[in-house]
Amino acid sequence: MTTDEILDILELRFPNAHCELVHQNPFELLVAVVLSAQTTDAAVNKITPALFEAFPTPEALASANSKEVEAKIRRIGLYRNKARSIQALSASLVEHFDGQVPQSMKELTSLAGVGRKTANVVRSVCFDIPAIAVDTHVERIAKRLGLAKVGDSVEVVEQKLKRKIKRERWNRAHHLFIFFGRYQCTARNPQCDQCPFASFCKKDKLEAYRSQKKS
Repeated sequence: MTTDEILDILELRFPNAHCELVHQNPFELLVAVVLSAQTTDAAVNKITPALFEAFPTPEALASANSKEVEAKIRRIGLYRNKARSIQALSASLVEHFDGQVPQSMKELTSLAGVGRKTANVVRSVCFDIPAIAVDTHVERIAKRLGLAKVGDSVEVVEQKLKRKIKRERWNRAHHLFIFFGRYQCTARNPQCDQCPFASFCKKDKLEAYRSQKKS
């Protein structure tokens, strides 16, 4: 099955696939993606309204009392480290980018707590720049569907997906893979009996590889 055929099937299954982190502007999305590390979008969406009401701009967040920022995001994991990161990136936005979220990969990844995945999400969602952000769902789907090898790093997965998916479909593919991974092809107990890709899925090979690494 070609990558285009895979994406066409996913389009039919998840026509409303989109970024589920609630945001009003690039700054809010940037902060939300940083906060979403090792936690769910749903959990982040519960805390960001109060956070952005209190600190609506990079200037406000950068100059805020650190304990007050921590209190706003306490309900998510690693909240102390994340509070430091979002304040540091806010300070960088103010100091180096006039309070505006930059668009280039180099500039975005110069910000505290911002790696390629976060930068790709912001570039894709906010600026409509073709990108594929490889989070845990995208990585799992790519490997289970044979679009990347079991032992490939996140960076290698990204490059392989870029080669195998047409550039004009990169942004959409990211959301389709996430929805498929989040709501059907889950890490645990995936709905394999309802999967149109079961005949060539590499799930068992992936699980065997991970078990071997742990032993």
